Amino acid sequence: MPIRSSLDISLTPELEQFVESRVASGRYQTPSEVVREGLRLLAEREQEGLRLLAEREQAGEAAVEELRAKIRRGVEQADRGELLDGDAVFEEIRQMSARRRAEHK
Repeated sequence: MPIRSSLDISLTPELEQFVESRVASGRYQTPSEVVREGLRLLAEREQEGLRLLAEREQAGEAAVEELRAKIRRGVEQADRGELLDGDAVFEEIRQMSARRRAEHK
């Protein structure tokens, strides 16, 4: 990779020692190679983070749209008179709960 510019940076002693150890290992020829690799990995990680964020936003939008569709269906059912009596629903839930408790005794 051709060098396009030079940048003077300061490293903590720990980071400097790490860079030197990577060069000493023979995997990298120069400290610049170590820093470039680190920056490349950082750029990849940030791109992956942006991709995941975009996916989450899309999933959130899809969930909101699904909820809106359910609400529309419910309103349409109510407009057609397809309603349930709340007291009857709660009574059915109580009966189901009582049956399950009885089954697990």
